[in-house]
Amino acid sequence: MTVAITAVLIILGSLMTLAAGVGILRLPDVFTRMHAATKVGTLGSGLIMAAVAVQFGEPAIVLRCVLIVFFLLLTAPIGAHMIGRAALRIGIEPWTPKKN
Repeated sequence: MTVAITAVLIILGSLMTLAAGVGILRLPDVFTRMHAATKVGTLGSGLIMAAVAVQFGEPAIVLRCVLIVFFLLLTAPIGAHMIGRAALRIGIEPWTPKKN
């Protein structure tokens, strides 16, 4: 049962990380790319860390995984905010759709 849960978490985490990579490549401006990199990337990494914690189950490894996820959840929004502010300060305009 543990192997099945681990496999599902790794597959979901990999798909989320892949979606973040595709978002970085395909989205039109720095602000939407920043959103894809921080939100979906953090979710994908968190799911993979959850898979590691489930698979090994040792208290030391589970604690490390929890701390890694906590660090990601703490730093990703701050980093995204700083990137967004820096982009606005240097004059990058947010993307607007073309009007027909």
